[in-house]
Amino acid sequence: MEIGGRPILWHVISIYAAQGFERFLLATGYKGEQIEDWVADSDWPAGLEVECIETGTDTPTGGRIKLLEDRLDGGAFCATYADGVADIHLGALLEAHELAGAQATVTVVRPTLQFGVAELGEDDRVLRFEEKPSLDRWINGGFFCFEPGALDYLAPDSVLEREPLERLAADGELAAYRHEGFWDCMDTYKDAVLLNDLWESGRAPWRIWSEEESG
Repeated sequence: MEIGGRPILWHVISIYAAQGFERFLLATGYKGEQIEDWVADSDWPAGLEVECIETGTDTPTGGRIKLLEDRLDGGAFCATYADGVADIHLGALLEAHELAGAQATVTVVRPTLQFGVAELGEDDRVLRFEEKPSLDRWINGGFFCFEPGALDYLAPDSVLEREPLERLAADGELAAYRHEGFWDCMDTYKDAVLLNDLWESGRAPWRIWSEEESG
C-alpha cells in the first residue's frame, strides 16, 4: 500500500530515521521478495541500514519478533507493525519507557470514530449529534519499546497482542505511553484515501522530515 507514491513502510521508516534511528530489521513474510527488492533498489540516506529477515508467511506478530532475537544485540529495541503512521515523539516514548522500568511499553491512542454519534436522553429522544468524536478508551497504537527480558514472553507461534502482552500486563511489566496527537492505521480503503489526501495537501502530520533527509 502506498501513500503519495511510496510504500507505507517507507513512511514508517522515515518517522524513525528522522528521529535518530539508523538500524532497521524488517521481519518479512508475505511478498517478502518484493520487499527485499524494494529495499535493495531504494536510495536510503547515508548511515541508514535496512535489512530484511525472512520470518515465514504464516508467522504471527510475536513470533516474528522472537525470530529476530539473535540480531537484536541484547539491548532495548523498538518495534512497530509498519501499517500505521503518527506524529509520535519517539524520544518521549523512549523516556517514558525508561522511567517506567517495565519490560515493555506500548503506545496507546484514542482514534477518531468513522461515524457520528447520537446522544440519547429520556424516552430515547435524540439530544444531539457529535460528528466523528474520539474514542473514549485507549487502544494499542502499535509503537512499542521492549527490553531483552520481554523476549522471554515470546515464542515462535506467539500472537503479540494476546498471551505475550497479556502476561506482561499481568506481571506488571507492560507500561503505556499515551499519544494524544495524530495517528492512523491503513486498514481500509477509506484510510488509504485519507492518508493520501493528507500527503497530497502537504499537511501530513507524520511528515517531520525534509525531502533531502528522506533520500
